[in-house]
Amino acid sequence: QMQLVESGGGLVQAGDSLRLSCAASGRTFSDYTVGWFRQAPGKEREFVAAIDWSGENTFYTDSVRGRFFISRDNAKNTLYLQMINLKPEDTAVYYCNALTSTTQPKYDWGQGTQVTVSS
Repeated sequence: QMQLVESGGGLVQAGDSLRLSCAASGRTFSDYTVGWFRQAPGKEREFVAAIDWSGENTFYTDSVRGRFFISRDNAKNTLYLQMINLKPEDTAVYYCNALTSTTQPKYDWGQGTQVTVSS
């Protein structure tokens, strides 16, 4: 099992920026492709971004490409999501997880971090 603790969310205005962090423990973090998901009120959890073990390859859902940037620090067992030009539709609880080969979440979810973007 991998334990995941997300942080960095908050209440911001449209156009603002935020940086989310995800601290991982319990497994060798650098062995995994990891990613961010989000769940908006009344909607299913959706994939946002992923990064491979080396940090050299990243993947984004279309709605955030060019505004969100995923990165990792394997020495610190930490995953990041830099979000710029935030929009009200980005409002959601954001979660991190290790990913399977088909980009499905591999472990139990953490508590997530709330991001609220006001217009």
